[in-house]
Amino acid sequence: MATIILGIETSCDDTAAAVLIDGKLYANIVSQQLEHQTHGGVIPELASRAHVQRIVPAVETALSKANIDKKDLTAIAYTQGPGLLGSLLVGNAFAKSLALALNIPLIAVHHMQAHLLVHLIDDDFPTPTFPFLGLTVSGGHTQLVRVDGAASFTVLGETKDDAAGEAFDKTGKMLGLPYPAGPIMDKHAQKGTAKFSFSKPKVEGLDFSFSGLKTSVLYFLREQQDNDPNFIENNLYDLCASIQKAIIDIIIEKVKQALKYTGFKQLVLGGGVSANSRLRKALKFTNESVFLPPLPYTTDNAAMIAMAGYLKFKENINASLDSEPKARIPI
Repeated sequence: MATIILGIETSCDDTAAAVLIDGKLYANIVSQQLEHQTHGGVIPELASRAHVQRIVPAVETALSKANIDKKDLTAIAYTQGPGLLGSLLVGNAFAKSLALALNIPLIAVHHMQAHLLVHLIDDDFPTPTFPFLGLTVSGGHTQLVRVDGAASFTVLGETKDDAAGEAFDKTGKMLGLPYPAGPIMDKHAQKGTAKFSFSKPKVEGLDFSFSGLKTSVLYFLREQQDNDPNFIENNLYDLCASIQKAIIDIIIEKVKQALKYTGFKQLVLGGGVSANSRLRKALKFTNESVFLPPLPYTTDNAAMIAMAGYLKFKENINASLDSEPKARIPI
């Protein structure tokens, strides 16, 4: 009998639903909340209200595309955290209600674990095998993780301040770029030259830090604009290339250390910043097997939630109807 998992993702500002059958993806629906762009960032109250309006249509569309009736579902997986609490509450309440109504298992999924486990979807792309080194890079997280199984994750290093995605967005704002600045900076960087240098943090071990780099960029821009008010406009592409190089260099240095420390031959990338073109190219620096997520899996999506749920279901790791969403939750 087929194992059919409905995945629900509402951790931030994307309402997503997906259907996975025996490890194969049959539907992956993402409803983006573009209204936040005018505010320069995600407004939590607006995000949670939008989820309420969009979650039913997203689930119905996913089931229809997969040609599945809700009564055929084996289990429901949802994002328990981390994320915006109001947004998580919507997915949590919907998933629990549907699981209770259908009398099927409920599976709580860690958002950042799912970003790495999405690579195990049965599709045309190569898949890693346990154990492997995971690198999660997003707007809220930058971590190096040892992954020994579907529910066995050990953090080896993480950011002590800003995440990589946050560093992109904050420095991009200094350049006058709209939110989210990361993808725009990546496009501009491809037209420029990394000719400006910025200070890099000195952090022991496998931890990261990006706040010092952000401050270095701020002071550099102030100094240059004192001499040339149009400095940013005249050097925008080169500034984007230089800042992007500095951020990626910090990441690559720590990845090299982690691979040496663990001795692993597989590196798995996940998270929103994994779409960055320079990062994807830079990670091919070794002979290790590097697994880069297909671009649709880099942003928040329910396919990764369904996959993580499928793996946990096979190990009989279910959640109770008393499970609660958590804005912060260790990986």
